[in-house]
Amino acid sequence: MFRQVALGVAIILLLALGGLLLNPTAALLLLQGLLALSLLGLLLAAAWLVYRYHRWHRSHGHWPRPKHYDRNLIVIGAGAAGLVSAYIAATVKARVTLVEAHKMGGDCLNTGCVPSKALIQSAKQAHRMRHAERYGLQATEPVFAFRQMMSRVQQVIDRIAPHDSIERYQSLGVEVLQGHARLIDPWTVVITAEDGSEQRLTTRAVLIATGARPFVPPLPGIDEVGYLTSDTLWQTLSEMEQPPARLVVLGGGPIGCELAQAMARLGSQVMQVQRGPRLLPNEDEAVSALAHKALGESGVEVLVDHEALRCEREGQRRFIVVQQGSEQRRIEFDALLCAVGRVPRLEGYGLEALGIETQRTVVTNDYLETLYPHILAAGDVAGPYQFTHTAAHQAWFATVNALFGQWWRFKADYSVIPWCTFIDPEVARVGLNEQQAKAKGIPYELTRYHLEELDRAIVDGSNEGFIQVLTVPGKDHILGVTIVAEQAGELLAEFVLAMRHGLGLNKILATIHIYPTLAEANKYTAGEWRKAHAPQRLLAWLARYHAWRRG
Repeated sequence: MFRQVALGVAIILLLALGGLLLNPTAALLLLQGLLALSLLGLLLAAAWLVYRYHRWHRSHGHWPRPKHYDRNLIVIGAGAAGLVSAYIAATVKARVTLVEAHKMGGDCLNTGCVPSKALIQSAKQAHRMRHAERYGLQATEPVFAFRQMMSRVQQVIDRIAPHDSIERYQSLGVEVLQGHARLIDPWTVVITAEDGSEQRLTTRAVLIATGARPFVPPLPGIDEVGYLTSDTLWQTLSEMEQPPARLVVLGGGPIGCELAQAMARLGSQVMQVQRGPRLLPNEDEAVSALAHKALGESGVEVLVDHEALRCEREGQRRFIVVQQGSEQRRIEFDALLCAVGRVPRLEGYGLEALGIETQRTVVTNDYLETLYPHILAAGDVAGPYQFTHTAAHQAWFATVNALFGQWWRFKADYSVIPWCTFIDPEVARVGLNEQQAKAKGIPYELTRYHLEELDRAIVDGSNEGFIQVLTVPGKDHILGVTIVAEQAGELLAEFVLAMRHGLGLNKILATIHIYPTLAEANKYTAGEWRKAHAPQRLLAWLARYHAWRRG
């Protein structure tokens, strides 16, 4: 509000000064009118201040406020959002404390992105060995020690861990405390260490970045048969000499699809149970169909439209009962993996006592502020996305607003959010897809380029998939892009950049791409759009011109 008023006053003064030089009488009348508008602006600013004070008093009034503060910012949780926030705060020389109850790096490093992608890479190599004839080599069944392969997964984690370590962040100027953090009033955080000792700190601002945990469906008998989640899977697998012979995966989202395909390629007999009619239901039907086909070719038996009813145990044997229509099926398994989504970690941090609203996530405004403007949330605990890169993205806005919000605040920007499901081939998307555009009634044009036409994809033997672009009708402005391809997550980056900076398909078409690369597919997709919008009347006149030139 103050920025707008100050800008308005500056414009008024410039107009008045310019008018005095041209016509003093008219300028004075103009100045009177403009000063009246300025007064109105000041009144609006005063009203805004009253509103802010009322909001602050309503939420803070009954809490005793500290006379001084131990910290500028306390960050609860050392996952993606928490680490980025602490880094930014230390960079701008704020006194910041980062509190983590478990492992630095959060789920992404320890049980999510990093170990799953390491496992997927090993599984991909095993799959290529089985199908080496595609490359003119002799196909062979891979021979490997499963425990050694899982040891490699841990080695990958260990190699990346120093990036997120206590030592690194302390060297950056961040105080790192191990323990459980709990708010006891809007400005006071109590940190309980593993030995039960407590430390009480006051702070100007707090960032809640506690992440999310796997959701376990309340199936009858599930506790009796035992189950794995994306959190507990890695420790269990690291203790096994062989992959589980029979694995049931509950869930057809990204996590379920990635792990089902990887484990099938490593030798498990995998059944994937999806309650809905297709895998990856947030993607277009053509994408879901390709994902289903890819998982089937990897050895996964996909059961769509099957609802899990209960789990049963007979001695050492374990079963899950699923139903499709009126028919039930009893499936025996050696391991059951629940991959049906994740829920934010909301309990035990003192939010309820402070009256901070939580629904599926911590409720925040556009600035990532809770009921208390100096208590903010970012990452999985805040939503609306559960990606490591969006958690880091939110952390910038939350940290700047926490430290400088009394002067300048920024709304979190979700206009261009990319993501990728790392099955083989990968599925990557940014912006709208076709089913979303139809659901929202947004007009669009669709351009699709099939990778079977791309030289590099043919050379690599990875020419299944496509790039699909939605544009504003008649224009090259990009509404959304979906890519199903080898390295789709890498290919998407060019479109993300274009959308973020308002570049259309014509700019991509005019950009030189190295031959032969997969990235040429982006240019050829733009070329497909251009061909569909070629100026046919002008081309007809050009044909006549060239005919005339030939005589």
